[in-house]
Amino acid sequence: MVRKTHFDPQRVREEIAIAAARMIAEDGLDYATAKRKAARQVVGEAKIGGEFLPDNDQIEEEIRTYQAIFQGDTQPAVLRHMREVALDWMERLKPFDPYLTGAVLNGTAGEHSDVHLQCFCDNPKEVSIYLLNANVQYDVSETRHFAGRGYVETLSFLHRVRGDEPVGVHIALYGADDLRGAVRADGRGRLARANAAAVRALLDQPDVPPLEIGG
Repeated sequence: MVRKTHFDPQRVREEIAIAAARMIAEDGLDYATAKRKAARQVVGEAKIGGEFLPDNDQIEEEIRTYQAIFQGDTQPAVLRHMREVALDWMERLKPFDPYLTGAVLNGTAGEHSDVHLQCFCDNPKEVSIYLLNANVQYDVSETRHFAGRGYVETLSFLHRVRGDEPVGVHIALYGADDLRGAVRADGRGRLARANAAAVRALLDQPDVPPLEIGG
C-alpha cells in the first residue's frame, strides 16, 4: 500500500492498474469493480481524486502484460476458442447484422470472459424469436447503450459443446440506425466492434492486432 504522505499520481495510477489487471485476468472482475478494489488495496481508505485513477486503456495494457507473463501458455488457446464461439454465433445471427466487441475482440479474453455481441436490425425482437425457435434458453437484462443513450435489451445464454466448458454469450439488441458511425476507428486506429469478416481474419491471422483490422 502506498503511504498517503508519499502519494504520487503517476505511481498510484500504475499500481492500481497493475492490481486491477491481475484481478480481471485471474478472477474475471469487470473493469469498474477491479479498479475500485485495486484502489482500496493500494491507498486504503484514503480518498483520492480522479487524477490518481488509471483509465481503461492503461488497465488493458497491464492485462496484456500480465497475460503474457503468467498466462502465456494458456490464454492464446482460450482466446482462440472464444473467438470461434463468437464467429459461430455471428454466422447464425447474420440476418441481424452482428458485431463482436469487448475482450474477445481486443485480445484480452481469459477463462472467465464472456462473448459480447451487438446486433443491429430494424426489429430487434426478431433476435429473440430466432433464439426461441432454436430452443436457446436465455435471460433478459439491460446493457448501457454504447453511445450513452439509455439502455438496450440484452439476451444472455450459455453456449454448450460437449467436452468444452460452457461459454457465456450476451447479445445486445440495437436498432439498425445505431450502427451509423459505430464502426469507425478511434484516434489510435482501434475498432470498438468488428463484423464476422474481421473476426474471421483474426482467426486466420492470429498475430494481427485485433483493433487494427477493418470491419
